[in-house]
Amino acid sequence: MYKIMVIEDDLTIAKAIKDHLCKWDYEVIYVTDFKNIIEQFIQFDPQIVLLDIMLPFYNGFYWCSEIRKISKVPVMFISSASDNMNIVMAMNMGGDDFIAKPFDLNVLTAKLGALIRRTYSLRGQVNIIEHNGVVLNLSDTTLTYKNQRIQLTKNDYKILQLLMESAGKVVSRDEIMCRLWESDNFIDDNTLTVNMTRLRKKLSEIGLENFITTKKGIGYMVE
Repeated sequence: MYKIMVIEDDLTIAKAIKDHLCKWDYEVIYVTDFKNIIEQFIQFDPQIVLLDIMLPFYNGFYWCSEIRKISKVPVMFISSASDNMNIVMAMNMGGDDFIAKPFDLNVLTAKLGALIRRTYSLRGQVNIIEHNGVVLNLSDTTLTYKNQRIQLTKNDYKILQLLMESAGKVVSRDEIMCRLWESDNFIDDNTLTVNMTRLRKKLSEIGLENFITTKKGIGYMVE
């Protein structure tokens, strides 16, 4: 079941889209709080976003660029502002498709199906892990926090993925070493310490000084 997020100013249209797509076994939500769209995006973790251009507070171009900072999820613009300039702008801001309002819901469903086939048959699902506002993008190994984005090394990414997947639980040093080197044999324990120190320094540079906690004699955890 694919998850679709509808960001549409006219809630009557948004509800109609949801009701129709649910009949096709999509899981759909639509936004009602237009001040906190990214928070809702992270929490719902959709596979497709339907995005209007004319929205309260900030327009769809702005929100598309914000989504692109943390995700490669396909974005389909839905708008009555369908002149060539807006279509070009939508694509340039990171949109993947555009459908002009008014549209037939069956046509929308067909275009969604085509977009899903193009996207997920080629590169699998885009996904993120979020914890306390920290977003780990599993598709491009980046970490985002308060609009700051850092590129992670292979080991950084593996450590954070394991710790964030186990948030609230202590992960042993042996388990982390097995994830990093696929073996717990012949690995100098100090090697993990060096990797962890380097990662913590990188996190502190974006304001995450205490994101990873050491549990002495046991391992590490993200609380």
